[in-house]
Amino acid sequence: MRRIFIFIILKLLVFCAVSQEINGYWKGRLVMEPGGCFPVYNIEFQLQIVGNRITGSSYHYSDTTNYVKEEFEGLYDPSSKSLNMEEQKVAVFHIPPDCIPCIKKYALAYFSDGKEEQLRGSWSGKTMDGKSTCPPGSIVMTRIQKSAFKPEVRPELIARKNELVREIFVDTGAIQLDFYDNGQIDGDTISVYVNNSPVVSRKMLTAKPITVYVPIDLQKQQAEVIMIGENLGSIPPNTALMIINANEKRYQLFLTSDDKKNALVRFIYRRPGTN
Repeated sequence: MRRIFIFIILKLLVFCAVSQEINGYWKGRLVMEPGGCFPVYNIEFQLQIVGNRITGSSYHYSDTTNYVKEEFEGLYDPSSKSLNMEEQKVAVFHIPPDCIPCIKKYALAYFSDGKEEQLRGSWSGKTMDGKSTCPPGSIVMTRIQKSAFKPEVRPELIARKNELVREIFVDTGAIQLDFYDNGQIDGDTISVYVNNSPVVSRKMLTAKPITVYVPIDLQKQQAEVIMIGENLGSIPPNTALMIINANEKRYQLFLTSDDKKNALVRFIYRRPGTN
């Protein structure tokens, strides 16, 4: 029985490690069959995997002034390291007037030779108006460290006070945050930003966690996490319980947000063994 338990724990650790490997920014070329606006498109994914669920944004662009931003969801299979994703909506588009954004589906797989990481596979789709199919094609992407697009700063991050709840020193590069409703579940909805980049968008707090992973290291030694209360629920203000797991340390914070303030938590990296 103990061996079975240890085996299950090891499988979960491997699953989480691979999932976190794939989180982040990816860039490549999306190649179409004849018939698209351009023969080759640049494409960027900003994706996050929690459990087996994939969420994120995709940018299709010829340059950073001509692009389509879409939101996608999907499922991750750790045994085959495959990702099946479908774009749900067009968030923003700046493209020539004779072009119509395409809502795409992706069938991808993760590959790594220890030096380079790739997402490879195929895609298909329909135009945003649903009247025709898009010429399908192939896709190859590699990991990048920085997005080609500046984060879109929401007015709530500027107009409201970002009130510091706590600074926490960590000695690990992987921090897990779990957000729960604080007390009675009353419809509180939140968005979460890490270094001004959205990682959770308008999710309702429940007894099940909303999970976020925060990377931090010697190159980027600070990470700021901001919780925005999207509503006040039926029992104002918007309150959340944040459980933080950083290596062997665990923290519990109570966050409050309303139409005047957001809740800010700052993480600061310290090399293991230093004071």
